[in-house]
Amino acid sequence: MSEKRFTSLKEFYPFYLTEHQNLTSRVLHFIGTGLVILALITAILFHDWRFLIAIPFIGYGFAWIGHFFFEKNKPATFQYPGYSLISDFILFWDLLSGKQPFKVK
Repeated sequence: MSEKRFTSLKEFYPFYLTEHQNLTSRVLHFIGTGLVILALITAILFHDWRFLIAIPFIGYGFAWIGHFFFEKNKPATFQYPGYSLISDFILFWDLLSGKQPFKVK
């Protein structure tokens, strides 16, 4: 049986949430995405391109540790890089605003 192909972010995001159920993984994603935002702001404010180079390592580093060691699944980034990246920021905002809990019941 072939795997479902997502054709929209609206369709993808519920799947993304099922791949991010572990508390530690969600915390790691939140920290990583927060540091990515901070690195981007810092790069702009201080005109230092080194912060831009660090962004993928910071973002993916925290996220992939969450997936490989806590979720025990493969990151959606490998199949849906665009939807996954956007969903990281949506989840960050949802966690920050309380729309999503850190601990999934």
